[in-house]
Amino acid sequence: MNRICLVEDEEKVAAFISRGLQEHDYIVVHVNEGISALDVIAAQSFDLLILDLMLPDISGLDLCRQVRKDNPTIPILMLTALDRVDDKVNGLQAGADDYLVKPFHFSELLARISALLRRFKPVVPQDEGLLMFSDLKLNTFTKTAWRAGVEITLTTKEYHLLELFMRNANKTLSRDYIAEKVWDIQFDTGTNFIDVYVNYLRKKIEKGGQMKLIHTVIGMGYILKDKGV
Repeated sequence: MNRICLVEDEEKVAAFISRGLQEHDYIVVHVNEGISALDVIAAQSFDLLILDLMLPDISGLDLCRQVRKDNPTIPILMLTALDRVDDKVNGLQAGADDYLVKPFHFSELLARISALLRRFKPVVPQDEGLLMFSDLKLNTFTKTAWRAGVEITLTTKEYHLLELFMRNANKTLSRDYIAEKVWDIQFDTGTNFIDVYVNYLRKKIEKGGQMKLIHTVIGMGYILKDKGV
């Protein structure tokens, strides 16, 4: 799941962009000031940055230059109401990889983001995209899973949940940790949605009486392990 840092001081615009991106399975961290954004970007890992040119504390161009200095490879999409050619040139020269003028259609924003992520996707050997545990396999490139050679159909959340388990095999994962990593939220102890989704996933990977792989650790969470561990 791709993580995006959105630096935008207009709350309505930020809410519109954040809501739309989250509906398309992006994790969005919103910051409304440039100085704060530098701290957030330094402390967290992001796949793409969306920077507004007009910020209340520092120039978006200066922010872009500093980010590019510290993160030479991260894709940066600049948003602005300024549509002169010189403004676009200045943005690109400051280190932005693309430039989108407000107002814009959300579909165009999605297309620009998708294009940048494809363009900057690291080249990884195919076998590095394959996770394996017991007779369970998960291809993180094609987002497909198999159990004993039989393909398993997963929803988006089920896929991310299975990937989290497989990347942390034989480790107990708390509900708090699962909620943060898969849903990017803090777990509410008054709800059981984590248990519901784990149950959905269990039914799919243990269909037909296959050996149980996801186990409940009472009072702590869940663990992916086979009976020999």
